[in-house]
Amino acid sequence: MRTRTTAAAVTGAALLLALVACNPQDQPVPESKPSEPSSNQPAGLTAKSAAAGLADATGVKTLGDPQNNTAGCSQKAAGEKPHANDCTALITTDTVSIYEFDTPKVAAHWVKQMGKQQDWRQVGRFALAWGARNQDLTSDERRAELTKELGDMVAKAK
Repeated sequence: MRTRTTAAAVTGAALLLALVACNPQDQPVPESKPSEPSSNQPAGLTAKSAAAGLADATGVKTLGDPQNNTAGCSQKAAGEKPHANDCTALITTDTVSIYEFDTPKVAAHWVKQMGKQQDWRQVGRFALAWGARNQDLTSDERRAELTKELGDMVAKAK
């Protein structure tokens, strides 16, 4: 169990460093964040509630040991100076990692950058990724199902 948490933290830290080190011209949003949620944000839908909803929608009790690893993709959550590309939340499970961002534009940035190395899929202001724990064992069919179900949840939350 400790190996999984350590691997997720190391992977998350590497992801954060890769995205923060991106060329400033590639930055999708300015350094300052809006104080109010944008109209693109689904009200009430979070990475944590998405994990529970995806488990329910796919007929399982849990996606497997959900852990809050937000500090792995957010400088702010890690106690550092906030960055425009910080995630809002990261829930890592045995099946999938669910990243939550302030805007779809930031999610698209992460998916574009990280999708070069791993399977990342954007759903609105969320991203699903399969690069931690034993997530590589998640079948392509299950990945497509999770992506579709999250899309349905995002649409309902609007």
